[in-house]
Order: sequence, then C-alpha cells, then structure tokens
Amino acid sequence: MPAIALLAAVVAVTLEQLVQWKYGPMGIVGLLLLTVGVKAKNATCSSIGAVVLALLVTGPAG
Repeated sequence: MPAIALLAAVVAVTLEQLVQWKYGPMGIVGLLLLTVGVKAKNATCSSIGAVVLALLVTGPAG
C-alpha cells in the first residue's frame, strides 16, 4: 500500500512540474481548479479549470 501512495505522489508531482514548466503559473492555477473541482465533485470549479487548461494548451486565438 505505501508503494502505491508513493507512486501516486511521484506521478502528481511530475505532472505538476511539467505543467508549470510548459504553461507557467496559469497552468498551475488551471490544474489546481480542475483538481479541486473533481475532488469536491463541483462541476463549476472543474469546468473553469478545464477551460483555463484548454486555453493554455491551444494558445492565443490571434
């Protein structure tokens, strides 16, 4: 059981670092909103996080 928790922590930290490296602070904010919304089963918060991440991934429209 501790090995699974350690593996989950390593994956979470790695994902967070990759998002921060590629998309900066706004990427972390989007990831945080998405994570909190999913954990709390709050559709609004997770939707906002998903939109922020989608906008960062697709880049500026112009």
